[in-house]
Amino acid sequence: MNLDEIIENALNEDIGEGDITSLTLIRNETEGKARIKVKDRGVLAGVPVAEKIFSRVDPSLALTLYKQDGERVKPGDIVLEVLGNIHSILAAERLVLNFMQRLSGIATLTSLMVARLKGLNTRVLDTRKTTPNLRELEKYAVRMGGGVNHRMGLYDMMLIKDNHVDIAGGMIPVMIALQRYKAAHKKSDIKVEIEVRNFDELTDVLEHGEGLVDRIMLDNFSLRDLADAVAIIDGNFETEASGGINMANVREYGETGVDFVSVGALTHNFRSLDMNMKVVLKSIFSDEW
Repeated sequence: MNLDEIIENALNEDIGEGDITSLTLIRNETEGKARIKVKDRGVLAGVPVAEKIFSRVDPSLALTLYKQDGERVKPGDIVLEVLGNIHSILAAERLVLNFMQRLSGIATLTSLMVARLKGLNTRVLDTRKTTPNLRELEKYAVRMGGGVNHRMGLYDMMLIKDNHVDIAGGMIPVMIALQRYKAAHKKSDIKVEIEVRNFDELTDVLEHGEGLVDRIMLDNFSLRDLADAVAIIDGNFETEASGGINMANVREYGETGVDFVSVGALTHNFRSLDMNMKVVLKSIFSDEW
């Protein structure tokens, strides 16, 4: 689902047959302006989405942008100003705020996680633990916070997890299947990642995965075991740590030398960044606001 479809569906959900409150209380020709003001400290994300929403609701609305995605914001900062028909502004208000608050919350949490790794080479990855139909936007917000996107879906990267290994019958059958895949897709640029749960599985991958596997996911390894595993791999494969990584311990994980840490909480356990939008009417006696 692309952004235009997402916005269309969201507006239909919110407006339905029409904004009966505004239609009852406010004359159709009433004009005004509104400003989106930040009430938290964080990293901004979602400005292009807001632009699209305002344009979809009413192409005549005029926007002035004061902040851009990826910028750090603080209480009192004005993100944008919109000028035009009050009915249109109010119709767009909630959807604009919903997207901007949510995406900025993801960007902010990601930026805090990235900051904990300052000075290290470890990068922060998101996961597929996203809101259905909003994955592309949520992963965009991760990038705005300084994180790195993992695969978008099941189609753009091969991730062999514990269930796959168990169903296939173990690591050796998995390696045989990968050989067949590589032979049949010689020009494929699809990367292959494989999850290992212990040192026995890691040994199998190290012995048979050369030319077949790009990255090894070390799942739920203790910090000591993770450091040992990274040392054993010795740069021959990319490494990723997964499982139980949070704000309190991410620095320790990074200090093991692992290339990536994957954190599902970025897109499912964040706090939306607080913002509001206030409307001012145009004076009927002058051109001043």
